[in-house]
Amino acid sequence: MIATTDKVPSDVKTIVVIGNGMVGHRFIEKIIELDDAAQYRIVTFCEEKRAAYDRVGLTKFFETRDPESLQIANIDWYKENGVEIYLGDRAQEIDTECKTVTSANNVTIAYDYCVLATGSYPFVPPVPGFDKDGVLVYRTIEDLEAICERAETAKKAAVIGGGLLGLEAAKAAYDLGLETHIIEFAPRLMPRQVDEGGSQQLVKKIESLGLHVHTGCATKEAVGVDQVRGLTFAEHEPLDVDMVIVSAGIRPRDELARDCDLKVGERGGVCVDNQLRTSDPSIFAIGEVALHEGMIYGLVAPGYEMAEVVARTLCGQDAEFVGAELSTKLKLLGVDVASFGQYDFEDESSATSLLYEDPFEGIYKRLFFSPDGKMLLGGILVGDADEYGLLSALQKSGKPLDCSPAELIYGKEGETESTGNGLPDEAQVCSCNDVSKGDILQAVREDGLCTPAEVKACTRAGAGCGGCMPLVTDIINAELSESGVVIDHSLCEHFAYSRTELYEIVKIKGIKTFADLIADCGTGSGCEICKPTAASIFASLWNENVLNHGTLQDTNDRFLANIQRGGLFSVIPRVPGGEITPQKLIVLGEVAQKYGLYTKITGGQRVDLFGAQVHELPLIWEELVAAGFESGHAYGKALRTVKSCVGSTWCRYGVQDSVGFAIRIEERYRGIRAPHKIKSAVSGCTRECAEAQSKDFGLIATEDGYNLYVCGNGGAKPRHAELLATNLDEETAIKYIDRFLMYYIQTADKLNRTATWLEKLDGGIEYLKQVVVDDKLGICNELETQ
Repeated sequence: MIATTDKVPSDVKTIVVIGNGMVGHRFIEKIIELDDAAQYRIVTFCEEKRAAYDRVGLTKFFETRDPESLQIANIDWYKENGVEIYLGDRAQEIDTECKTVTSANNVTIAYDYCVLATGSYPFVPPVPGFDKDGVLVYRTIEDLEAICERAETAKKAAVIGGGLLGLEAAKAAYDLGLETHIIEFAPRLMPRQVDEGGSQQLVKKIESLGLHVHTGCATKEAVGVDQVRGLTFAEHEPLDVDMVIVSAGIRPRDELARDCDLKVGERGGVCVDNQLRTSDPSIFAIGEVALHEGMIYGLVAPGYEMAEVVARTLCGQDAEFVGAELSTKLKLLGVDVASFGQYDFEDESSATSLLYEDPFEGIYKRLFFSPDGKMLLGGILVGDADEYGLLSALQKSGKPLDCSPAELIYGKEGETESTGNGLPDEAQVCSCNDVSKGDILQAVREDGLCTPAEVKACTRAGAGCGGCMPLVTDIINAELSESGVVIDHSLCEHFAYSRTELYEIVKIKGIKTFADLIADCGTGSGCEICKPTAASIFASLWNENVLNHGTLQDTNDRFLANIQRGGLFSVIPRVPGGEITPQKLIVLGEVAQKYGLYTKITGGQRVDLFGAQVHELPLIWEELVAAGFESGHAYGKALRTVKSCVGSTWCRYGVQDSVGFAIRIEERYRGIRAPHKIKSAVSGCTRECAEAQSKDFGLIATEDGYNLYVCGNGGAKPRHAELLATNLDEETAIKYIDRFLMYYIQTADKLNRTATWLEKLDGGIEYLKQVVVDDKLGICNELETQ
């Protein structure tokens, strides 16, 4: 397919772009944008049968199986912009003397300038047997289609390579329902992006999903006659698999450059200077084929920067590429992984690191600072990378910190989220497209843009890897709020309403099914955001069994079990207040013994049974329910536990029956659904052994009753609960908790825990007291009734 222009005027120069991937397309976009004098004609050769598509988001293909969903621009865009594109036609010869490019289809184009954007190819190690049927690579849409086809008959897959692309390939295999093994030669996953501690947490997270990770593992041979049937290793046991996906790195596609005697590196890559010129001044190289000062950049952001430098140079502007950092943020197998700046120091005295690690939540954060703590140099984030955009921008700004290093990990006291307010306008927010905070503010202030999607389309912030979008959104919302503009809080693309608005619609109209909700006020068929949200609203309003909406829920909610390593599940029955009868203890032991489950006492005074297979869950629950147990909802956005000390029953300091009251509270609110998980505790005296002040709501016994605290939480950013009311009898305490929970459920946004909700509530705890205790809004009767 060819998109052509009219006859070329004699004074117009021709640029031939070889390669139409993401970087090649970006160069074309920039040259069109900067060529005010219309001095250039652009011709591009694309070896694939489709124009440029989003290779960074390749795994999204498995959601739709539609290649067009990844397309960056269709053929009409090239026609509208006067670009000649030759699809399915590989450029195979550059004649540097005649200055022509000739393709496989014998199309010859004379050029004034040539831009090599040929990218890279997957490196397949010289392992015996890797030429067998069933050994595939992971690079193009055609590769993904081949993987899908093989997965129809395969059961087990091995992915060779534990780097970025390897983990993406592993996700693809896992999503296709295959038992998936990740084979990495290095002693840790993602060896170029994370350190040993980060890799350990990443491995735990990945294995908890049911994948298998093998590090320090050298593949010796792929066995089988014609079809691959297994792998053997130098120092590990053989592995039976019927599909192998090789994702062991990339090599620059520099064969065209070699054939026309351009200078290339000893290990590949076309040598370029700071303007990205090759040894032939008429030929430039950008992206993964370019070797700049001994470095090949395998990420899209440096490639985009190279594309802009060449476009500016050809349009008479001063521009240089002086290298790029390898910052990146990805969600790999559902796990956030990010790294930025410098995080590998040969001289340990040149940096001081600050580490936060939560092995229970699988969170690892390590930030590197100058020895005096004034400058942020880089960092590694695993499990929670929400602050990546802000931290990366702070590091790139090169300015001294206006806070202590500890605040960048733990946050300021009472602060639950960052908005980028502390960043200067010149701070780079989007590294892929070099968009500053000032560019985003300008789009909002001068162009009147009000949504992240509009700002993204205008500035291209977030249009690359997407890792900066949370920070971009925060900056937009903060600016709109200051200007008095109402912010769009649409739940998702299927509902133009916030969770709070959707709650009111369901309540007022009496809607009880997702199908009716979509028909009434939504579009499409729903997604992983709106379906669980709707199920939570239905359960909250209509007090139905949560399994009535099981098909809308996430896996854990649907099975009333936590998915664990190897695809097995853990079952956690509710044990209110930790009080359990001997007979129930016997049943737990019998069930665990019968099904071969590992058991432990949880931190929330419950017994955890690990290792259940999915087909056993109904049988296990049948026996547990018969003994009087019920699901502890340790899996959902619901009341998790009501922790208690032994109180006045056993403790010499206890002044109230904390165990009895904890049981009453847990039985009252069991099964309630909310925007986020809810935890509670009852302490029998002010010694606070149950840690009530670190819960969403907690009670501390006094001589005259109970003090009620609300909106606390533990975790990575702990927050003390705030005092709502004092010296309450049990009935009054229950009444206030009723009101508090229902007001939170009605008004909180999706996935906002009570601490975050209170931070966003105008007037804070004083306003909440007025609503819940003083009935300022006149809604307390309604809240209690609900």
